[in-house]
Amino acid sequence: MDRRHGAPGHWTASESQAGGVSANSSALRTVRGAFPLPRQVQVHQNALIFGKTDMELPVVTHNADLLATVAPQLEAELAQQLAQKPFSEQAKGILKQLLAGQRPGIQDLAKELHVSTRTLQRRLTEQGISFQRLLEEARRELARHYLLHSSLELNETAYLLGYEDANSFFRAFHHWEGTSPGQWRVLQRNSQQTGQAQVGAA
Repeated sequence: MDRRHGAPGHWTASESQAGGVSANSSALRTVRGAFPLPRQVQVHQNALIFGKTDMELPVVTHNADLLATVAPQLEAELAQQLAQKPFSEQAKGILKQLLAGQRPGIQDLAKELHVSTRTLQRRLTEQGISFQRLLEEARRELARHYLLHSSLELNETAYLLGYEDANSFFRAFHHWEGTSPGQWRVLQRNSQQTGQAQVGAA
């Protein structure tokens, strides 16, 4: 299933991905009834194509009351987990949350921690780390996570880590790992597959 910003909504059904079903199969007749939209069959992939205006409509199942009920508990559990860690780890965890298409400054982190910038600098110094190093560690850990556990393009990863361009991310990653992000991802995934194969053969 694939969602895209397209022109008017429509759907396509792939014969190869649908297990070789025919255009007149009962499965496709069911889909046609559920989605009375312009359609194509026997194409190279299954997809639902949504128009941009469709994507801007409110979510029908949105439940503000339910969200208001569960959100405080989730936030409390997260705060409890962070509170059990050293201050620098708490700060790093918050930095990872702030690193979403932007580059947070020390003032942003201090605001989230409800302390002054001077207090934040002092507490980090007491633990032998600077804000810049903490930011770099947060980026490095997030980069490894994104590369291992997502199919994000490298330029998308660079954006999520707050880099102005992909080249800046590539240089930083090469400094951390001694290789390019793409090559590191391939090596790690090959290593995982080899390890799984060895476990299966044991």
